[in-house]
Amino acid sequence: MIGLSADNDAGSAAHAVTIQFVTVSVSGQLFGLPIQQVRDVFIVSDLTPVPLAPNAVAGLFNLRGRVMTMLSMRAMLGFERTGERGTETTAIGIEWRGESFGLLVDKVGEVMSLSPANREKNPVNLDNDWGRLSAGVHRLDNLLLVELSLDALFQDKTLEAA
Repeated sequence: MIGLSADNDAGSAAHAVTIQFVTVSVSGQLFGLPIQQVRDVFIVSDLTPVPLAPNAVAGLFNLRGRVMTMLSMRAMLGFERTGERGTETTAIGIEWRGESFGLLVDKVGEVMSLSPANREKNPVNLDNDWGRLSAGVHRLDNLLLVELSLDALFQDKTLEAA
């Protein structure tokens, strides 16, 4: 969701455009998901395995009568998958091309409004697994927020069948 805010001081017509992100943490790194594609934040307690699925597919989950494919952000970002089966895990429900998916993350943070003008290209030293899923980065106070591209996420090689 793109939020528009106007600076009305002294009759100024200047508009500050911001993009809102839901922040998530995976292995201590901060990532941002476009808020307009986030539908739910929920806890997953039991996943149904999908035989022969790619490593990034953690399983299926029924959320209020809607079956969702659950994807492991840890696997997609090149981290070891831990604590996804048999324990409670935090997930973000997203909508992509009319389908519902869940992204398993370590932690959900806050909603941040950031200026697209402050988005930077991926640094050359950004991890390759992160870089291929990133739409850019935002430098915050002592943090780097990696903006995730859902188009890149769903075209990622880690979702291809083994």
